[in-house]
Amino acid sequence: MRAIIRHRYAIRLAFALLLATVSGGVWWFGYGQALAQIEERGKSDLALAADWLTAQLQRYQELAVLMAPHPTLVALSDGRGGEGAAKALLLDAADKTTARAVVYADSEGHVLASAFGDAGEILRGRPYFERALHGALGVYHDVDPASGRRAFHFAAPSFASDGRVQGVLVVSVDVTSVEENWRGDGPPVFFVDDNKRVFITNRSELLFWERRGDMAGLVPPVGARPAFREITRAGYALWRLDWGPYVPNLGLHLVKPLPVIGMTAEAVIDAAPARQLAGLQAAVVAALILAFGIFLDQAMRRRQVLAQANAVLEERVAARTEALSLSNTQLRREITERQEAEAALKKAQADLVQAGKLSALGQMSAGISHELNQPLMAIRQYADNAALFLEREKPEVAGDNLGRISAMAARMARIIKNLRAFARNESEPMGKVDLVQVIETAVELTSARLRAEDVRLTWDMPEGAVLAWGGEVRLVQVFVNLINNAADAMAGVADKEITISLRHDARLAVDVADTGPGIEDPDRIFEPFYSTKAVGSSDGMGLGLSISYGLVQSFGGAIRGSNSARGAVFTVELDPWSEEAAA
Repeated sequence: MRAIIRHRYAIRLAFALLLATVSGGVWWFGYGQALAQIEERGKSDLALAADWLTAQLQRYQELAVLMAPHPTLVALSDGRGGEGAAKALLLDAADKTTARAVVYADSEGHVLASAFGDAGEILRGRPYFERALHGALGVYHDVDPASGRRAFHFAAPSFASDGRVQGVLVVSVDVTSVEENWRGDGPPVFFVDDNKRVFITNRSELLFWERRGDMAGLVPPVGARPAFREITRAGYALWRLDWGPYVPNLGLHLVKPLPVIGMTAEAVIDAAPARQLAGLQAAVVAALILAFGIFLDQAMRRRQVLAQANAVLEERVAARTEALSLSNTQLRREITERQEAEAALKKAQADLVQAGKLSALGQMSAGISHELNQPLMAIRQYADNAALFLEREKPEVAGDNLGRISAMAARMARIIKNLRAFARNESEPMGKVDLVQVIETAVELTSARLRAEDVRLTWDMPEGAVLAWGGEVRLVQVFVNLINNAADAMAGVADKEITISLRHDARLAVDVADTGPGIEDPDRIFEPFYSTKAVGSSDGMGLGLSISYGLVQSFGGAIRGSNSARGAVFTVELDPWSEEAAA
């Protein structure tokens, strides 16, 4: 009897060890999987925040580069005067871009014109100004010691005809205004500069915290260092910290270098959901194993009782025949119950696996249906109609519907091809371009907007290809800009029509005409930031036509705008492609 008891306790101890080992392994594996998912989402959030900040600062960098060689500012460097016009130009640019300061200085650092305040300040010795004097774009950030406000500075050089730097345009942006719509959004993200100091963040309580030495965490500029500990779980770096109510107590630390702005983007992603999910998975597995163990223990006990009963029955076979029969019946019932329980357990496991598959499928299919939903619905409708016409023995009409299904599928492929081609960053040199295909692509990319705004587009497409010198993607961008500008100009017009025509004279010429109010000042239409839209509107900053002008000029072509009897006409002239010119 004692041997049986010792054997039972040994089995229970082994089962407890098995339960702890399997549950711990499930927790560890589930924790690693959950951290991997959190890391993927965190990397996406961090990349989005980094791209957002870079894009915000890129506007002011482009402003400095575009305006540095402006003729009004060059006149100041040449000593031809025009301080009032220069100040008005800089003030207009600052108002449209919300820049903190826009100043133009000569090569000695003397400010010749400023959007805010009077000229006379000396910029000599400032890092961004000195870098611009060497012909490069100067980028620098600092904190105003008087006001404590943070600022980014972009300095672009203006070159004289002999190649020397004759002036520098400096655009400064207030970092606080950049952070306004981002503060408190998403997980804690902070950008650390080369001085290991938090310069930009969406959690204001972490501003100006710094990393001392080789330490992993951050400390505030004043006061005691809050609790912090870095741990590694499943191959991931986790921070356990107490940095305030809006920063998670346990977070996954992610890092993304940003050499473009001289900073490092870091994020602390809340890891508590991963622990909860891993704990839930381990608890479910432990419950299943425990239920199976209890069932197995009960079965072993019943088998032991049965063995004892069989030993007694062997001695009293003649007298206890009926009791043995009853025991055998009970044993069959228990075996049946055991088989049913095992089948139920297997079904529960299969359902759990299937639920995991469905969950993964739902996560993957969330974002693939929007753009192609309308053609798919049309394909389904035409397929149903084709089946109905076949039942009615009308194969000609059914064949027409099948042809429309094929056309819809071709349209979906064309949409995907055009969007992918339009989105790629073209870096190839100029070459042979089919101008008809370029215009067709631009028309298709803008057709959805034109239909939504009830704009009629007439495109007299010639037969065959018309080859020109240029870059395909950049030319598509030019014509998309022209079509969109034409649609914007006709916003208040009842009869909206855009006409595109192609002429082959000494050069290839494409006319884009609209029925809008026309161009107020054709001589200034291609200047940067010249726009007839209201200041601060969401329609743009007046750079679309200026960019199109630069693209066409890079192909050796020309673009001009004029007025007709019906509205505005923009003409793009390009050189035709030929074998001799290519050689």
